[in-house]
Amino acid sequence: MSNKYLKFVDTALTVSGNSHLQIYSCKYSKRKYTQHQLLTLVLLKEYLNEDYRDIVELVDLMDEVKERIGIKQVPHFTTLHKFITRLNSVYFSGLLQQTLKLFYSHGEKIEITAIDSSGFTSGHCSYYYSWRTEQKRRSFLKTSISVDTNKFIVTGFKISGKPVHDSKHAMTLLKQCHKTRRLNYYVMDKGYDSEDIHSLAREKLGLIAMIPLRQRKRKKIKVSTVEK
Repeated sequence: MSNKYLKFVDTALTVSGNSHLQIYSCKYSKRKYTQHQLLTLVLLKEYLNEDYRDIVELVDLMDEVKERIGIKQVPHFTTLHKFITRLNSVYFSGLLQQTLKLFYSHGEKIEITAIDSSGFTSGHCSYYYSWRTEQKRRSFLKTSISVDTNKFIVTGFKISGKPVHDSKHAMTLLKQCHKTRRLNYYVMDKGYDSEDIHSLAREKLGLIAMIPLRQRKRKKIKVSTVEK
């Protein structure tokens, strides 16, 4: 097996161990697997771009990976799925903070950070299927992330379970990222053109937000001519 996979497993174990995630979910846990081990397997699944079933079958063949993680038997794929669904999002914030320490030295600034957002539906049915069956999709997930444009590293995220305007997420990300890692410039599209964002960036955080101006359409005024 290539060393890069073993290095990833070692890094995932270290980061998950420093993310304030408890060893076991509760005192009634069966204690067959620690939450750090389960999280490492989930991160490995994402790293290899596999689903829950396939990652379990793959790791079952990787004796050295199992030894690094500290397990003799690979958990059932439903165990991984249930673990990630009950995991609080606050632990992902801690996981991100520990990950950023691997890429930046103490006091290092980020030159340019880009912010953008996207929306997702929690259901698996398509919009066309919902329209044909006249059944509305139950919920909507709005996600915004900030990325270091030089190292292509995610530096912050904000998730909402309902449609939210981009500017609200952006203001939260500005405060979150500036507190975690000092930076100089933010780049956003014209959908973020807001006086509140400019004011927050310029006056309170002391940085520059580069956002194109929105072109506001104005109604044409028809001038009636009086026939003489």
